Amino acid sequence: MRSQTFTALAALAASLMVTALGQAGPAAPVPPGGASVQAAVWAPKELEFQYAGFTTKYTCDAFQQKMKEVLTMLGARQLQVRSGGCLGTGAPETVTGVHIKMNVLQPATGAAKDGAVPALWRPVDLLAGRDPVDAATDCELIEQIQLKILPLFATRNVQYSSACAAHQPVPGGTKLKADVLMPEYGSASASH
Repeated sequence: MRSQTFTALAALAASLMVTALGQAGPAAPVPPGGASVQAAVWAPKELEFQYAGFTTKYTCDAFQQKMKEVLTMLGARQLQVRSGGCLGTGAPETVTGVHIKMNVLQPATGAAKDGAVPALWRPVDLLAGRDPVDAATDCELIEQIQLKILPLFATRNVQYSSACAAHQPVPGGTKLKADVLMPEYGSASASH
């Protein structure tokens, strides 16, 4: 008797769900993780970022490219990254730098809501998909990004750890993850 009652209730629930879906029309897109959309505005940011490292050294061009990739992952738009502070020899350098100009999303407040764009908090893992040994070579860079670059972005739930040792990569010892405020609909609404 109990299994018959359960089967009947399951059938009734399925029937009600099909009826409700048929009447509701097409489903609206649901933000990832059920997150709510909020208003955000594009804010200009500018920074001279100097990197100094003992374990990993970059050429000017390689460092410029790496910083473009990191800033794009974090949601920067109208991004300009120029090399600076390099000797320009084409060889890896202990100290190298870039001049950064970009726009980043910030939560809209008060009157700033005029011209706001819909935004969501999206998870970003700066070392995702990388070989652990390769990721460990960026340990000193990740430390400096966490200190100097990440505060320029609207972030929450930051997870950071670092186990840097001079001249010795420590696989699995470094991570930098955060929820970053990003445009709700990809780059189409992010062309500001």
